[in-house]
Amino acid sequence: MKFNRSIYLLFSLFFIGTLWSCLEPAEFPPEPVIAFESLTPKTGDAADLIIAFTDGDGDVGLDQEDTLDVFCPVGCEFYYNLFLEYYELQNGEWVHIPLDPDQGQIPFYYRVPRVTPSGQNKALNGEIKVDMPVYSLISEFDTARFEVKLVDRALNISNTITTPAFLKP
Repeated sequence: MKFNRSIYLLFSLFFIGTLWSCLEPAEFPPEPVIAFESLTPKTGDAADLIIAFTDGDGDVGLDQEDTLDVFCPVGCEFYYNLFLEYYELQNGEWVHIPLDPDQGQIPFYYRVPRVTPSGQNKALNGEIKVDMPVYSLISEFDTARFEVKLVDRALNISNTITTPAFLKP
């Protein structure tokens, strides 16, 4: 009886292992693909933004040391790798509000840390959570939204997503 259970267990594990090995690894395009998950207000003017992402070659995120060439901190387009462009609904039309750091305005740009895939398949999928200490600007208009894009280390730019409109705090 004990021998039969062992054979049954061994056969079951072999069968499950065989099925598992037949599963194809996830395949995604080399450029990041993002999707909106949520924008959750917190206390005051803070919020959490969550986006889902996939990346076929696993090169999402930057290390703190990534500050040379196109990733330099001053005047380089890709020092940041997550870009949130701010829009307000003004008189029935969405108007992009560009923010200029030279005028003391802080754009909604972030550096997503490096994500390192394990194993042979370098494809990544997951979520990025952005802790936004401020997520709206003071103005006479009460409705805003973001357009979001992600850039990987190979400078592949993701699709652009738009958050739902939200009432400013």
